[in-house]
Amino acid sequence: MNNDNDYKAKLLKNWEATYKKGQLSFWLLLSLKDQPVFVSEIKDFIETVTKGTISCEGQSLYRALRKFYDLEIVDFELRKGNKGPDRKYYSLTPIGKELLHEFTQRNISLFYEKKVADLVNNKTQK
Repeated sequence: MNNDNDYKAKLLKNWEATYKKGQLSFWLLLSLKDQPVFVSEIKDFIETVTKGTISCEGQSLYRALRKFYDLEIVDFELRKGNKGPDRKYYSLTPIGKELLHEFTQRNISLFYEKKVADLVNNKTQK
């Protein structure tokens, strides 16, 4: 019995790790939706909104932000920091906003449809 629970826990952990890697881009872009933010604010946003289920290292965020910058989805501006060097404040470009909106409509909005919501919430279909 204990081995069965250990096996299921291992499967769930692996599935969640794969899921989280795929979701990081979505949460990162969503954090830039309303206003320019710097990396530690992005990290805090992701961890807060996902209730701690998705956490990320600064290096992962910087790597993703560089990739999105190269793809012209994200831009940045330098602003004075509280102390030390200037900070990069990241924001979505117009194409980044369009991309996030289209992705959300095609992929996230599905979870609001009654049939899918019922399946997720273990409600019997009639």
